Amino acid sequence: MIPLAEQLRPKTLDEVVGQSHLVGKGKPLRKMLEQGKVTSIILWGPPGCGKTTLARLIAKYVDADFVSFSAVTGGVAEVREIVKKARNDQTLFKKQTILFVDEIHRFNKGQQDAFLPHVENGTIILIGATTENPGFEINAPLISRSQLYVLYALTDEEVKKIIINATKLYPKHKWSGDAIDHLVKSSNGDARTVINAVELSASLSKNITLKVAEEAIQRKAIYYDKKGDWHYDTISAFIKSMRGGQPDATLHYLARMIKAGEDPIFIARRMLIFASEDVGNAQPTALVVATSAMQAVHMIGWPEAGLILAQAATFLATAKKSIASTTGIQQALSDIDEQNLDPIPLHLRNASNKVMKGLGYGQGHVRYPWAQEKETGKKISQEYMPKNLKGKKYYIPDWK
Repeated sequence: MIPLAEQLRPKTLDEVVGQSHLVGKGKPLRKMLEQGKVTSIILWGPPGCGKTTLARLIAKYVDADFVSFSAVTGGVAEVREIVKKARNDQTLFKKQTILFVDEIHRFNKGQQDAFLPHVENGTIILIGATTENPGFEINAPLISRSQLYVLYALTDEEVKKIIINATKLYPKHKWSGDAIDHLVKSSNGDARTVINAVELSASLSKNITLKVAEEAIQRKAIYYDKKGDWHYDTISAFIKSMRGGQPDATLHYLARMIKAGEDPIFIARRMLIFASEDVGNAQPTALVVATSAMQAVHMIGWPEAGLILAQAATFLATAKKSIASTTGIQQALSDIDEQNLDPIPLHLRNASNKVMKGLGYGQGHVRYPWAQEKETGKKISQEYMPKNLKGKKYYIPDWK
């Protein structure tokens, strides 16, 4: 029986799901193939994004022999045999050979050099696929002789389209919406993973429920709508657990959000707010930790971002708490709305010219009261509030 992945493999560029920036109308890869010309190519992208599919389509469009080779299991000796046959085909039958090297980064720099002369003289057209940054893992001379194309993980909409196409090959099966949504969320943009999960689901039952989908993809569904109540309820429980000084509950709700694929920047942003709102000056380093965590999460992304979020969240949960700054600024803002705005005291105003000095601006102001108190040993009494708020207290430290 033909594997589902092979049955679903696109036969034309129009059937490709995703990578529209390369294969869409007027895009570079499509234009190159429509002209019937192809150069050596490096395809860089995450697993299951379509690198092998594109390589096969390229060979089909230019009517070339397609030879697939894995850098994991093959070696230079095998490459020499492939090149020898390619040279014969080119000489005797005017037939071009496309050598597709999957995971080309697994070859060391010396092994990669074996491709260079054959790429240069046109014996083979090399298509290398890699999940690693070519700038670090591929020889510079090989990159300079190839066109680099970056592929991206499929979106949820694109993954769902693949699933719908796959389910059409099982007309006697019934697929629940919950099951399909779970497969989409669990795929992480990997078409290969989700196709295998669809195939396994169909083999387990003709009525594919959420439970069957969970069994197929070996991942429990987390009921979590990023735009609905579960989203807000979970982040609320997360914040309240940190506020209550409960690191274990904090990690539980963080784990829920991680499993559900919540935006890590959203979580980090809420912790940054919490550090100021709920920890404040009781432990000022909390703001530094939260800011660093947000920057690190932005650079790292999932899944390692979970470690950074966990470290920062447990720090915040166990930190001393203070809402003195929060309640202070809220009261100050409230007074601005409800009280008259009396003039700023003259001695606090900036005397930037003679007229202002003549009006008493800055007169009698002690710039460094703490220094004068130290020098004279006398307490400096200087009012900073407007007249109608004299003696008003906004900031009252509330931690031990």
